[in-house]
Amino acid sequence: MDAGFVLRTLARRKVLNPAAPTRVVRQLNALRRWGFGLYGEMRSAAARDPRRLAIVDERRQVTYGELDLRVCRLANALRVELGVRPGDRVGLLCENSVTMIELMMAVVALGAQAVMVNTGLGNAQVEAVAHDQGLQLLLHDEAFLEMLAAVPPNLPRLSTERIEELIGRSPSADLAPPDEPGSIVVLTSGTTGAPKGAKRRNPAGLAPLASVVSRIPLNAGDRMFVAAPLFHTWGLAALQISLALRGTIVLTRRFAPATALAAVNAHACTSLFAVPVMLQRILEAPTVPTPTLRVVAVSGSALPGPLATRFMDVYGDVLYNLYGSTEASWASIAVPRELRAAPGTAGRPPHGTRLAILSAAGAPQPTGAVGRIFVGNDMLFEGYTNGTGREYYGDLIATGDLGHLDADGLLFIDGREDDMVISGGENVYPAAVEDVIAELPQVREVAVAGVPDQEFGQRLAAWIALHPGETVDADAVREYVRHRLARFSVPRDVYFVAGLPRNATGKIMHRQLFPR
Repeated sequence: MDAGFVLRTLARRKVLNPAAPTRVVRQLNALRRWGFGLYGEMRSAAARDPRRLAIVDERRQVTYGELDLRVCRLANALRVELGVRPGDRVGLLCENSVTMIELMMAVVALGAQAVMVNTGLGNAQVEAVAHDQGLQLLLHDEAFLEMLAAVPPNLPRLSTERIEELIGRSPSADLAPPDEPGSIVVLTSGTTGAPKGAKRRNPAGLAPLASVVSRIPLNAGDRMFVAAPLFHTWGLAALQISLALRGTIVLTRRFAPATALAAVNAHACTSLFAVPVMLQRILEAPTVPTPTLRVVAVSGSALPGPLATRFMDVYGDVLYNLYGSTEASWASIAVPRELRAAPGTAGRPPHGTRLAILSAAGAPQPTGAVGRIFVGNDMLFEGYTNGTGREYYGDLIATGDLGHLDADGLLFIDGREDDMVISGGENVYPAAVEDVIAELPQVREVAVAGVPDQEFGQRLAAWIALHPGETVDADAVREYVRHRLARFSVPRDVYFVAGLPRNATGKIMHRQLFPR
């Protein structure tokens, strides 16, 4: 990426504001020794602003200076008392909290890999993750003890309630950088199979930060409420951004609209990081003025166009939609004016990001034509922990999604490659049908998928949850779609349900809607 662009962007975001020379020297030395990963960014922030508040949750808060000392002691305890060594894989099964972040940093500071375990997994899936990822240690909140029932008893484990004991009796001797830096392993969502471990790349510099904040206006020292789970790519990205900006992260262990908005106001947060379904929950709760909030950044699943518009109508034009994946990090970002002009858009690639829409044969698709989405940036993942990877086209990685570009260069997602339905020889994209049904004012959420059909091979089925007190019948839904899309896009089966099954990051679990 162009160095001039990086410097101009970071200066605009106040990252390069002047400070005492001694602190700047300590800051640069921390980055030189530890790099730009989680631990290096934290030590850099602690050297520059040790008294700045780093993390807040419902139970406690820590400054950057305190965080630096606690993580150092915790890392020493993990090494001496629990035998964590460079290259080990340590599972973390935790809710968003100060303790979770301290554990993540302590693990990577030792040159080990922190495997972020999804708190929404079933017992058998947790056991599979422990086996597939080769965990040497599992650190967990007490609330998730029952989820470990299927995990072999010979796997060492420790409740996070005992972390204070470890820190209290551990020495504060400074750590030496490992030969190979530690890293974070994020699990894929598991919506289409068993979760896979994706090795996250440590940033090589500040270019990735500049790329994201060039489209999402986050500034140094901002206070960010992170509702997205930290075990998910989007929550992890929020943590990385906050550390690089020497900001303050505000957390609650579980998301609830009222407590989230109360925390935003109590701590004068300027930004909120969430997954799209959380916006729906916020809109269903009583409206709360949020005078300090100027950025609501969402990612992790599709953002329906009607939801984006409704949210901005209530909370102002503060919404930013980042499209990406565990493997690709980010591909594009939509800003409020784009979401107003073209609801449902995924926006356009930020500076330094390359995007291509390709046919099955690898040929670039013309404007408006649907094709496979490939993306390139500085933070593509390093492969799965099982040694496999994703398909590449040159230096661009396949996201697994289908999409198209409009005449203005805005990206639209048409669905997953493996979700496309072929009905009577016609290609149908369920996401397009979902967007149309979501326009009905009675509809709270909707999922559309293909089901077997003896005559047409497949046909569309829709599962719809209505707002409380609302009614609409199946024929009215079909008629609404028929007037807006081709006849083969009309769902023949329409089911009304109380709610849609979602995982912990808000993605719909289509396999639970009907037997495959």
